[in-house]
Amino acid sequence: MSPPPPNYEFQEWWNKERFKAQGLLAPYPSPPAAAAAVDASADAAAVDVSTPTTPAAAGKSRGRSPRQLSWLLLLRLHHSAAIIASLPSRFLTLLRTAARRISTATRRPSPVSRLYRLIRAFLVLAVVLLALELVAYFKGWHFSPPSYASSAEALELIYANWLVIRARYLAPPVQMMVNVCIVLFLVQSVDRVVLVLGCIYIRLRGVKPVAAVDYGSQGDLEVGGAVNVEDYPMVLLQIPMCNEREVYQQSIAAVCIQDWPRERMLIQVLDDSDDMDVQNLIKAEVQKWQQKGVRILYRHRLIRTGYKAGNLKSAMSCDYVKDYEFVAIFDADFQPAPDFLKKTIPHFKGNDDLALVQARWAFVNKDENLLTRLQNINLSFHFEVEQQVNGIFINFFGFNGTAGVWRIKALEESGGWLERTTVEDMDIAVRAHLCGWKFIFLNDVKCLCELPESYEAYKKQQHRWHSGPMQLLRMCFLDILRSKVSFSKKANLIFLFFLLRKLILPFYSFTLFCIILPLSMFLPEAHLPAWVVCYVPGIMSVISILPAPRSFPFIVPYLLFENTMSVTKFHAMISGLFKFGSSYEWIVTKKLGRSSEADLVAYVEQDPEPSIEDGNIHRSSSESGLAELNKLEVTKKAGKTRRNRLYRKELALAFILLTASVRSLLSAQGIHFYFLLFQGITFLAVGLDLIGEQVS
Repeated sequence: MSPPPPNYEFQEWWNKERFKAQGLLAPYPSPPAAAAAVDASADAAAVDVSTPTTPAAAGKSRGRSPRQLSWLLLLRLHHSAAIIASLPSRFLTLLRTAARRISTATRRPSPVSRLYRLIRAFLVLAVVLLALELVAYFKGWHFSPPSYASSAEALELIYANWLVIRARYLAPPVQMMVNVCIVLFLVQSVDRVVLVLGCIYIRLRGVKPVAAVDYGSQGDLEVGGAVNVEDYPMVLLQIPMCNEREVYQQSIAAVCIQDWPRERMLIQVLDDSDDMDVQNLIKAEVQKWQQKGVRILYRHRLIRTGYKAGNLKSAMSCDYVKDYEFVAIFDADFQPAPDFLKKTIPHFKGNDDLALVQARWAFVNKDENLLTRLQNINLSFHFEVEQQVNGIFINFFGFNGTAGVWRIKALEESGGWLERTTVEDMDIAVRAHLCGWKFIFLNDVKCLCELPESYEAYKKQQHRWHSGPMQLLRMCFLDILRSKVSFSKKANLIFLFFLLRKLILPFYSFTLFCIILPLSMFLPEAHLPAWVVCYVPGIMSVISILPAPRSFPFIVPYLLFENTMSVTKFHAMISGLFKFGSSYEWIVTKKLGRSSEADLVAYVEQDPEPSIEDGNIHRSSSESGLAELNKLEVTKKAGKTRRNRLYRKELALAFILLTASVRSLLSAQGIHFYFLLFQGITFLAVGLDLIGEQVS
């Protein structure tokens, strides 16, 4: 039998791998020896590369010998050793960051909340119980628990009494709470699965709202070669803002370049800023667009009450509002596309009972850091699944407060903007729904906006978003019961919209995974099944990430981070439900000005300015007072130095979970240990403000 032909392709690959391994694993030679080795390696490489490869050899697959696999294993081990060797330096960096955060936090004490006091007491109890369990473990009491009668020493007597107390008095109520939370967890999971199935049905059947007219194709609107502007309804566009240094230019520009007849729309810039520099900058921007022929007004309230609701209410009280049929609202960091009105307004044609057309949000900074990626997962599910399904099947969802168009008649009949809660958008939506009005959600119409990039800004935003619904539930519960809508709509509002998705979700998430789970480690008689800790949350995370499939690599951080945010959401929910002091706190979400401003500028440069006689042109402040405005622009980045914070509730919960993980390790509970360990590390990272934008 003739020998097999030589495998030149394998020989070439093997030589390359061998020289790589020599460079990584060989001991450091002396300088002359190193130079000789490099020369020899270069010569050998040159010989191997120049070796011809036969066609027959090229067609054969590569084989790997045991010696080759050994070298590969050594390479992998070297790479792993390099990673392990870098861990101490990374750990020291983490410690230095933590020390810096702690020293900063001690210089800026903040008031202690009731929830933090309870968590701190729980932490002290967990540490004491862990110390007792460690003593019992090393004395062997876990294998042969001491009885009350046979206890000889004081510590053994204490442990024997503890076993009796936890079995008779503590474990039963904790087990009952476990069962209640499991039921709530399963109900919420079923609700989420039903929403996903509804979304799948919408996609498969191609169900979506269809407009009666199309302003994009203007063939029917042409009269004598010109557009008949009378066919375009009068639209009022509002931009509420407050001290928006970073985003006021692009937000005003995006609204001003709407592809809509200029005589059929009016823009209101509703500025609630208390900074004179910001006011002057916004005034100059408004005057600049006025010179381009855009009908735009600047309004500033002298009495700034009611936050955003008060601002919108004041703007709607103007006499000229009665001339307009619709109002579009855009927050300061939102940039609608030029065809936004042409895609939303047509849906009102022929739908006299339609009150709201809501567009979807799209994020310009969703890939900026881990925090924005996780927010994108959460909000993608909210828009594409929750709001789209509710809009298609029941014609109702919560107004998002921006990127939507309202029928002014519906606003007036529903009572207008009220200042009674921090979620004025949800308030007007519920009242309009009780009056019989319908809503439409357009998943294919997107409005660009910005996500909070720092954990501090995101935490404050989530606190307002979860305390406001509880305020509203207290105020409108009786109104829902007395309304004339059908029983199914009342049930949907009370049980699904408010209780299940706004109250039960943060309650069981915090109680089950942050309190009961670590507590059950010290009370083994209260059992929490592994499928509740791991399997069902994993399935729910996969379902939640389906609308954002590119974020699938972040599924584990998403699961852990959502549990971490439950402490903020639970605190906000309790504050809103029982009218604690922080429930009515409104802090404008910090923006960084990340936007598609370059696209807007390019569009404006292509848009020819209207021909206006020179006698009617007045130079705007940005031109006549250029030097003064340049000084104001310089101050846009000036101000207080922002620092990362230390979050005490998250840190206390981190130590509770890590303490419970040690206790679960003593009992050899695998899944519980890993979940508690990784969840505790996540709480620790969030508590040290190591997620999101690092500002100092």
